[in-house]
Amino acid sequence: MPFAQKKLYTEADYYNLPEDVRAELIDGRLIYNQAAPSRIHQTILGELHTIINNYIKLKRGNCRVYPAPFAVRLRKDRKTIVEPDISVICDSNKLTDMGCTGAPDWIIEIVSPGNSSHDYITKLNLYADARVREYWIVDPDKHSIFVYYLEQKNFKAEAHTFQDKIKVNIYEDLYIDFAELDLY
Repeated sequence: MPFAQKKLYTEADYYNLPEDVRAELIDGRLIYNQAAPSRIHQTILGELHTIINNYIKLKRGNCRVYPAPFAVRLRKDRKTIVEPDISVICDSNKLTDMGCTGAPDWIIEIVSPGNSSHDYITKLNLYADARVREYWIVDPDKHSIFVYYLEQKNFKAEAHTFQDKIKVNIYEDLYIDFAELDLY
């Protein structure tokens, strides 16, 4: 007896979702983001976005920073589209009217209590496979930041707390001091 096939979704299915529905397409499966982000999640997102955007403008850099929801198609197979909390893209050729096609240079995910394995496992593996240059996981409950950055062919990992000043590896002189952020 044959097994029932699960429906695999496509990029077209993703882009045809209603505007008020937040989801990601991972290996042909739609993963719905059901809960609205918490206040602390949004505070961290706003603080980090502001620091990064101000730094890029000050340096007259060619990178762009985008907060969620912002579609990132990681692979050419059109079966994986994610919406990182923050995406920094330095190659304007990757930008389209629909979002980003290819790996951003830097992605930040802010952990929500109900889906931590999504950021710590699923997305870590996706981003490593796509060769994202730097990936931060910010965990408000644990007051921790895990920084992964490509060193040659492998991700190097560092653990930090909300009391640390953290070097952004894709830039020579950008540090983010979490102790100075107005988070609470």
